[in-house]
Amino acid sequence: MRAARALAGIALAAALAGGTARAQDAERGRQLYETHCNGCHYERVHQRSRESSRVRSLEDLRAEVTRWAGQTRQRLTREDLQDLVAYLNRSHYHLDH
Repeated sequence: MRAARALAGIALAAALAGGTARAQDAERGRQLYETHCNGCHYERVHQRSRESSRVRSLEDLRAEVTRWAGQTRQRLTREDLQDLVAYLNRSHYHLDH
């Protein structure tokens, strides 16, 4: 079970890292965040210093969003996850694309 979840997470991360024909929608990502993420933590979790954060690149952000989506067992699509990444990057992380 744990291995299956890990493989699913890796596959989803790979899919997120790949190109997409649809533009990421940060506003939709905000709505998804408020619906699916705010229940467990507040946005201040994203305001850690760079030194204490696991997120140091856009790839790291994608991996963390994918990891936590798997932990919450939310049924989020690849587009949902891309939009969440776009929102978090725009609102908190400001990482290069």
